[in-house]
Amino acid sequence: MARRIVQLPVGRSLAVTIGVLLAFAVVGIGLALIANAHLTNRRTFLLDQVGPSLRNSITLEGALVNEETGVRGYVISAEPSFLEPYGDGLVAEARAFRELKGRERATGPRTAADVEAVRASAQAWRQRYVTPTLARAAAHQGVPLKASVHGKALFDRVRKDIVRLQAGLSSKDTVTRRQLDHAANVLELILIVAGALIIGSVLLAGLFLRGLITRPLARLGSEAGRVAAGEFSRPLKIATGPQEITELGVEIETMRERIVQELSRVQAGNVKLAARSDELHRSNAELEQFAYVASHDLQEPLRKVASFCQALKSRYHGQLDERADQYIDFAVDGAQRMQTLINALLTLSRVGRGDEARVSLSLDEVAAAAMRSLSAEIEATGAQVLVEPLPEISGERTLLVSVFQNLIGNALKFRGVERPIVRVSCEQRGNEWLLSFADNGIGIAPEYAERIFQIFQRLHTREAYEGTGIGLALCRKIAEYHGGHIWLDPTYTGGARFQLTLPMTERPLAKETSR
Repeated sequence: MARRIVQLPVGRSLAVTIGVLLAFAVVGIGLALIANAHLTNRRTFLLDQVGPSLRNSITLEGALVNEETGVRGYVISAEPSFLEPYGDGLVAEARAFRELKGRERATGPRTAADVEAVRASAQAWRQRYVTPTLARAAAHQGVPLKASVHGKALFDRVRKDIVRLQAGLSSKDTVTRRQLDHAANVLELILIVAGALIIGSVLLAGLFLRGLITRPLARLGSEAGRVAAGEFSRPLKIATGPQEITELGVEIETMRERIVQELSRVQAGNVKLAARSDELHRSNAELEQFAYVASHDLQEPLRKVASFCQALKSRYHGQLDERADQYIDFAVDGAQRMQTLINALLTLSRVGRGDEARVSLSLDEVAAAAMRSLSAEIEATGAQVLVEPLPEISGERTLLVSVFQNLIGNALKFRGVERPIVRVSCEQRGNEWLLSFADNGIGIAPEYAERIFQIFQRLHTREAYEGTGIGLALCRKIAEYHGGHIWLDPTYTGGARFQLTLPMTERPLAKETSR
């Protein structure tokens, strides 16, 4: 049974616990209400019935005494004014009997009988003594001694009946007060017991819920924390508890097993990836070394070819036929283009080798250096190069000058019929600088936006536009080496606009320059 309770769902366990607490509370409150009702009944009986009846009996006694005093004074003095207490007593007596009559049901038959006894004895006293005595006094006749003695005896009977009435009411008052005290004590005891039961049940419920829910959750949390800390090899100890906690433990254990399986796969993949990465690094290093050495080794025979072709052209130009001169010109041009390509390849292979230290440099100075290199082209084309304020960044000066020189040079090379205008601008975008190189040249179709960054990819023939086809590939490699990116803006019209991002350093912008 206990095991079944432990394995109940958390919601049902809480419902059972709350139900028990409510049951104890309802029982305690019910007993307290019953005791309080009894206490209220006794208090009401005492204050509204017994007490007022006792006071009425005292008032009745006073009224009868006033009547007896008034009659006696009138008999002695024969003065009508002495009968005023008698009249007032009759009024007070009638009122007292009326109020006592109104509480007969509450005070009980014994009190009603005592009241009737007083009424009967008072009437007998008035009929058998007061009325005849007052008649003799009015007729100026004396009252016999025997009549006076008989009247005193009748009034003593009235006194005894009143004393019995007051004694009965006093007894009721005492009993009711005792019952009232007892009811108060019972109510206090019930409240204490009910409070103890409620507090005890709350404590027991807390201990029950702690053992049922909190401890299994703590144990499960400890096991989950062990898994979260990276200890995946040891299986979880699934805590015994409510259904949800057990199911959660099973799910965490299932997750741990999947993590172990995935971790094994990842570790195996990492081993293979590390091996392939090492192999790729070695391959790249060998390729770079090969390209560097091959380029250097190609320089010497190429220089000889170019030198001898130049010598042939100088010595034998015009001495051979026209076709021989043309062949010599082709050889000289091919050797020169080969040297240009080899030098471009060398530059491309050096990017990322760290031959130059990274320093904090102003891109305004970089732009100025690039425009000094392009001064002949700028002057020849009549171009206007507008450079907005540029920031300072951390990078290799030579490589960044090469980027500016290529992008501005391309704008001058691929110009239209109008005067070339090149705008270099910069804005902040997140934690990087966004540089824009816009021109009013012939532009580039959007479908070629990626092709132009591939090495040796040209959109025009060499006869139309000179170049190696390496410039934009070099710009992309330099941008990525500096942690940025370069692309063609396909939305720009009226020319071409290249955009370049570079990581920020907190430096102020320089002043705008124009060339």
